[in-house]
Amino acid sequence: MSARILVVDDIAANLRLLEARLNAEYYDVALAASGQEALCRAEEWLPDVILLDVMMPGMDGYEVSRRLKANPVTAHIPVVMITALVDPVERVRGLEAGADDFLSKPVDHPTLFARLRALLRTKQVMDAFRLRTATVADLGFEPHPAPAEDLASASVLLATEDVNEAELITALMHEEKVELHLAKTAAEAWHFLSLGQHDVALLSLSLDGGEGLRLASRLRAHDATREIPVLLIADLDQRSLVLRGFDLGANDHVLRPVDPNELRARLLNQVRRKRYQDHLRMELDRSLELAVTDSLTGLRNRRYVTRHLEGLLRAGRPALLLMDVDRFKAVNDTYGHAVGDLVLKEVANRIRQEMRAVDVVARFGGEEFVVAMADVTQEEALQAAERLRQMVVRQAIPTGSGDLLRISVSIGVAMAQPNETLPTLMRAADGALYRAKAGGRNRVEMADDRDWKPRSMGVA
Repeated sequence: MSARILVVDDIAANLRLLEARLNAEYYDVALAASGQEALCRAEEWLPDVILLDVMMPGMDGYEVSRRLKANPVTAHIPVVMITALVDPVERVRGLEAGADDFLSKPVDHPTLFARLRALLRTKQVMDAFRLRTATVADLGFEPHPAPAEDLASASVLLATEDVNEAELITALMHEEKVELHLAKTAAEAWHFLSLGQHDVALLSLSLDGGEGLRLASRLRAHDATREIPVLLIADLDQRSLVLRGFDLGANDHVLRPVDPNELRARLLNQVRRKRYQDHLRMELDRSLELAVTDSLTGLRNRRYVTRHLEGLLRAGRPALLLMDVDRFKAVNDTYGHAVGDLVLKEVANRIRQEMRAVDVVARFGGEEFVVAMADVTQEEALQAAERLRQMVVRQAIPTGSGDLLRISVSIGVAMAQPNETLPTLMRAADGALYRAKAGGRNRVEMADDRDWKPRSMGVA
């Protein structure tokens, strides 16, 4: 997946080497040669991940990380520290300063890219929740208090075959007032995890002769356990399994012999992230149904999607799909408004089923719907629009009186330009929709230069 990476190092050769490696993997890369420059660049550019050298003159990596995490604008950007220091005390110091992981110099590039993929997956989900929650907050709803910052009352599942390791971790969890469930086999671990809510799953890669990795993969494949953070316990010679674990969805790892302080710090990072994600979801669920849902279709309403699009425009270059049910007035005139409402609800259901979970689908008004898509190319946006068009027209809608209605939609697609405003983006999508209508309906059109100019007429 593509992403923006900020690399921070006071040595130019290190910067250029990492820049070349990241560019070769199609990441968008920015460089900073000092701690202060990194803080400014991070706030201005809002990277997806920061690769941060620890040993720098003036402001070291620990202080940079602390300041990043103290700033609400940059607090949720994952930080990976790069260091020549191998002392566990230094790792703990970095984790306590807010780092998500450590990489040792010289950087092992397969490990780097595996960690980036894992962190980016988590950040994408968190960003989607944060953006939607911010949209709700803009509408005037007071949020609940922030979740606790310590480990107390957290629920952890430990699955390990090592009796001594289990005793060490059990004592640590008791000291931190953590509710611990101990499993000695993968089957027992799955039983615990599938029954209740856990804040973290702590899994040994050596469980059942190597079933720990299969269990981690199974967690990601089921809705009930998909969002539980997974922290792997690995031997030094299990590096390839750790990398595979990251690709399968693991969030972090700790190496044997387990250092209690490092484990505590890594667990705390994962518990905080899980609580924060749960908090965001709760706020979203509580507020959206009250103010930003269209009562007829169950989709988001115009008020919500307008704010959401404004947020997407600040964060990047979203795609906007604007669609209109063809000849809808004739449906109302012929069959009545009850059947018209039935058509709108069925169209809404088909749109909702087709789009990604991170896309926002809304009824914009009357028979008009919009989809706001982030992180897509023009080709992907057009493909999504064409799938929607086909989904709507494929199956007729029963009216309840024996008639079947063959409904179609026309769709205009617009990709935001740099520094775009919402009115001009809407105008471009509306222009493309107008051409789709004028071209015979049941079509998808992409906005081009002529669609960014005002128009005065429409087609029903």
